[in-house]
Amino acid sequence: MSVRTVVIIPTYNELVNLPLIVGRVRAATPEVDILVVDDNSPDGTGTLADEMAAADSHIHVLHRTGKEGLGAAYKAGFAWGFEHGYERMIEMDADGSHQPEQLPAMLAKADEGVDLVIGSRYVPGGKVENWPLHRLILSRGGSTYARIMLKLPAKDVTGGYRVFSAHALRELHLEDVQSAGYNFQVDMLWHAHRAGLSIAEVPITFVERVHGRSKMSGNIVFEAMWRVTVWGFSERFGQGRAARRAAN
Repeated sequence: MSVRTVVIIPTYNELVNLPLIVGRVRAATPEVDILVVDDNSPDGTGTLADEMAAADSHIHVLHRTGKEGLGAAYKAGFAWGFEHGYERMIEMDADGSHQPEQLPAMLAKADEGVDLVIGSRYVPGGKVENWPLHRLILSRGGSTYARIMLKLPAKDVTGGYRVFSAHALRELHLEDVQSAGYNFQVDMLWHAHRAGLSIAEVPITFVERVHGRSKMSGNIVFEAMWRVTVWGFSERFGQGRAARRAAN
């Protein structure tokens, strides 16, 4: 019996990328469903998503009133997934940087009973393509810093290509994950680890987007690392939950 699975794809101004990524997901994993979570994109992404959903019963759309951050979009997607009875939920970027062709390997690892599978750039076999050196250093350095500060059992703690079991999402206490932006992925992993969930990494090749502009910036990364610092010290001094909320 197959596990009911949905790929959650948050979008904001991804009109060109959306049909490309959805087509690749459908080709690579035809058994899974897709939920596009659109934050009222002014470029018409949401309208295009509706048209695609009307033509394919595996595609669904969740419209939100505005741009409230990646974390809020994913949490809305998870809530939709729970409501519709999905047993497995996947985070995937809309811009093609997360390759759907690598999803079967991640799903195979999840089939072994792993609660959270991370598509990892920084384990043997993983790599990044088309990034300038400074961005790679920033990403790897930030990931290493967060891993050490929060004692996380993963190499790629900021990666956003992930497979969660519904059980894992319930156990990690989503209501306590307050981060909305870049730090959402670190926050989710930390909560999963603290909840005692099983975590595994599968190597992926991360490819920089071809169409559109990245929403990442150095300021976003440094803000995230400041929050990680607060969390790390609060954990060591026994003030975890209150300090996490103060940092958000």
